[in-house]
Amino acid sequence: MQAAHRLGFVLLLTPLLLWLSLLILIPHVDMFLVSLRERVGVGEYATSLANYRSFIDEPLYLWTFARTAVMSVMATALTLLIGFPVAYYIAKMARGRVRSALFLLCLVPFWVSELVRTFGWMILLRETGLFSSLLQWAGLVDGPVEMLYNDVAIMVGLVYTSMLFMVVPLVTTLDSLDDSVIEAGYDLGGSGPSILREIVIPHAMPGIVSGSIVVFMLSLGNYLTPIMLGGKDSLWFTELIYSQFIVRFNWELGAAFGFMLLILSSVIVWGTLRLTGQTLEKTMG
Repeated sequence: MQAAHRLGFVLLLTPLLLWLSLLILIPHVDMFLVSLRERVGVGEYATSLANYRSFIDEPLYLWTFARTAVMSVMATALTLLIGFPVAYYIAKMARGRVRSALFLLCLVPFWVSELVRTFGWMILLRETGLFSSLLQWAGLVDGPVEMLYNDVAIMVGLVYTSMLFMVVPLVTTLDSLDDSVIEAGYDLGGSGPSILREIVIPHAMPGIVSGSIVVFMLSLGNYLTPIMLGGKDSLWFTELIYSQFIVRFNWELGAAFGFMLLILSSVIVWGTLRLTGQTLEKTMG
């Protein structure tokens, strides 16, 4: 009987191990090994750190790398600021069908692909789009206004495409907060801001951290939204990776860029967990 249980456990664990090994571990190890190759001749390679030195020595690469990181952090912060009140209202204030309808509205945009959603924002933000027409109709501007191909458009697209991944963990965490705890805070003389600071936010911290990690990862690795809304001069690091792999066929430098992006995301996630006092097990649980 014990052998049968052990066999069942192994069979259940095998798909997960294959998934992690074939699609995550092995590709990353191979990418790291490729990044250590330096082309010294036709079909000849030597092991060196030349690709990483190229990344450090080129100011454009460093600037794009830092810009992508900063804008991803800003997109995560904006998504949290917008998503937290929405999640709190759904979890604690909305009831019955209203709650279900609001949650459904958060899901509706994800019924279509990211490409279609991004094209939707391009239609709204272009100089002949809805927003430009409304500004002209209201007399706030004299002519068409081009709202595409700038950092604001990129930020709007990143926040929009990531909102669901912030709202869902926040709703789940806030829903587990007993209403009587909040009522007790008011009974003890607490104000709205103090209850939010002392009760709600500490309780919601695992959801805040998990949502922030997911949104940051999605923003950092996003390719479609920054390129389409920011234009060819968007200076997003994933564009450099794509260019090295697909356009220039420089897989060695592209692999180094990809590994640097992996290191950046890992360091920021680790720093976030340390600053908030959370653990990865508790946050993802």
